[in-house]
Parts: sequence; structure tokens; C-alpha cells
Amino acid sequence: MEVCTNKLQNLNITSDVPGKMDDDTKVETQPDAIFEGDYLDDDEDLEPEVTLGSLQKPEEPQDWHLLLPQHFPSKAGGAPAWLDPVNLPSGKSSCCDFCGDPLRFVLQVYVPDGWKETTYHRAFFVFMCLSMSCLQLDQHEQGKDRAENPRRSVKVFRCQLPRVNAFYTAEEPKGCMGSQCLGAFRARLCDWCGTWEGKILCSHCREASYCSRKHQELHWRTSHENDCCQIPGSPDASILPDTGKVFPGHAWPEYVMDQEPELSCLTSSVKDNSKLMVVEGEVEPDAMMQLFMDQFEADDDNTCWASFIDRVERQPQVLRYCAGKRAKPLWAISTGYLTYTPLCIYCNGPLGYEFQLMSQLLYYFHVENERDPVDWATVVVYTCRESCDKSVSYKEEFIYGTVFMVPG
Repeated sequence: MEVCTNKLQNLNITSDVPGKMDDDTKVETQPDAIFEGDYLDDDEDLEPEVTLGSLQKPEEPQDWHLLLPQHFPSKAGGAPAWLDPVNLPSGKSSCCDFCGDPLRFVLQVYVPDGWKETTYHRAFFVFMCLSMSCLQLDQHEQGKDRAENPRRSVKVFRCQLPRVNAFYTAEEPKGCMGSQCLGAFRARLCDWCGTWEGKILCSHCREASYCSRKHQELHWRTSHENDCCQIPGSPDASILPDTGKVFPGHAWPEYVMDQEPELSCLTSSVKDNSKLMVVEGEVEPDAMMQLFMDQFEADDDNTCWASFIDRVERQPQVLRYCAGKRAKPLWAISTGYLTYTPLCIYCNGPLGYEFQLMSQLLYYFHVENERDPVDWATVVVYTCRESCDKSVSYKEEFIYGTVFMVPG
């Protein structure tokens, strides 16, 4: 099925974090979060509240400063502001399982969860391969049992920390700039992408580091071959430029994420809209019946897509967040539904829907200008209901994406 997404040019982000606490429990104040909320009650007549996320370009120095890790940002594009700045995902976790290239950073969402001591700070980091071919292969693999270690080209990692930790002060710094707000020790990052840990050193200068041989080769061909000899300690060392370090590797434009609640609407579907138009006299009954037949005698995918477009065009949204027990994703096509929910690969506990990326994000990234532009309708993220603490610092959660096929 070929679907056009040109109309999706204004979308926002949603947030709603579950709260679990007894009546007698005192909850400490947490840093402000973009995506924060509580589970709703079990009233079947109420639809879980959805928080929508939108993007704003940083303009002032303070805007850029607040994207640093110690301010726990929610952001899209650029390089990740790692929550745990030392124990980063590495090896195959940082690469596409199909082509082997390092994944590109998409966005991160800060969603603290006060019901548990170890989730005082909690964030998700989404990465994606730049190859549309790999995304299409991913769609075939995502339905496999996770015990079979299916290959993935889109990955999401959850990281969480207690309030008292080795990296940040108990209180988020306010009104600080520059040396007044020093971050914690951080792992050495790749000099090309600035995303993944740089474990491969340049054999010549022993200063530049890289996450992969590919990024080392790209950096060498573009600039490092000329710059290498200027680094102190290397042969023919001369003056090292005193400008701030800028990672030369291509990244998507960087944005700050804002949030607002999704507005309720009297018309929840195309069918309801049609009825309303008849009541208000905007369309004659006979014409309305023909419109109704044209819209709903189509296949299920077209009907689902019409409902999807109706929902997302009401408000800008690049991400929808809703972590309630009854929360459900907004699917773009009926054949894209997830028929089962896998278990957490770390604690074997249940997963639940928490947030989804919307295709408007691609509009902000200007992917249409790329050689092989990626395309997808929505990317849905399921996370461990208990936010388990086992195993590594960055735990891979489950992603289920709906990818558009490239027109033949």
C-alpha cells in the first residue's frame, strides 16, 4: 500500500508516566520532566490521557545549555545527552543488525517515575539505521520471538538512576551557565558521530577515537588526514586550533521537545464527522451517504489510515506518550497491529505500550534531502512495566514499527 505523508507537517509529543505509591508514602520532589503523569483510574468510559510532544529549535545560549545531560532534557536530533554517561551501549547493540553500520540518534524522552527509588531519573533513547532497505527488513523480523534474537535496525534503550548516584547532584542545577554547571565524567565519544563510545584510537596521533572503522575512515577522508599532524604528540605537530570541538559526522537537526495534552474532540472518527456534517446542514443527506460509502467501503487499511490522519491533524505531534494500563497506540494501518506483547528480556515480566514516534519527525529532519530517505508511519515502543533494574545500564526495550513500502 502506498501512502502519502506530505500533509503531516505539524506534530507534537505526548507524556504520561505511571505513579505507584501508597497513601502513607512521601514522594520527594523530582526534576521537571517533559513526559510525566499518572495512571488514570479504571473508568471504562474515559480514554487515557495522551501527552503530545512538539519540537522547537534552540535559539538562545540558555536553550542550548539546557540540552546538556545534567538538565535531563527531552530532545530530538543532534547527539544524545546520555543519562549514564559512562556505561554506554556498545558492540552490536550500537549497530544495525543488518548492515552493521552504527545507528543514528533519533530522540530521547525523559520520564522519571517516582514510585520506585531506582527510577528517580528515567529516560529512553531511540536510534535508527539510515537505510530504508534495513527498515523494511526490520519489519519482517520484529514479529519474531525475542528469544530468537531477531535482527533489528531500530532500537530503543531505557536507562534509569536513583536520586543519589555517581553522576549528578541530588538537585538539578538552576540558572547556571558554563563552568557553573560542570557535568560528570563521561566516556570518550566517537570523534565522527559524537554518539557512541570511541574505543578505536587513531594509530597515528593516538588522540582521535572512533566507535567503528567506518567512522574512522569517513573522518580520515574528510578532515582528519590533514588535522592529524597538527595534534600535539604526533609527527610534525604544529598549532592545534583553539575553537570548540564540533563533531563532523552528519546528524539530524537538533530540537528541544515541548509538551501539551491532547485535546478531546466530539468527533472521534471520520464516520462521526460525517454524521455531524449532516446535522449541521453542511452536506445534503444523499451526498453525505455517498461520502460515507466512499470512505468506508474501502479496505480496512484505508479506513484505519483515514482515522489516523484525522487524529494527528488535530494537533502537531512528533511523539505520543501515554503509559496508562489501558493505553493503546494509534495505529496507521490495520495490518500493522501488534497481535501479541512480548516479555521483558531481562526480568521476563510484562511489557506495556508507553510512547510512539510519529512520521512528522521526518519532516523536521528534512529526510527528503537524503540519498536514500527513510520513511515510516509510526514507531511504537513497549517497555518493561516494572522498569526492572537487572543487567546492563542501558536495557533494550521492544519496538514495533509500521514502515511504508517504497513505491515500485
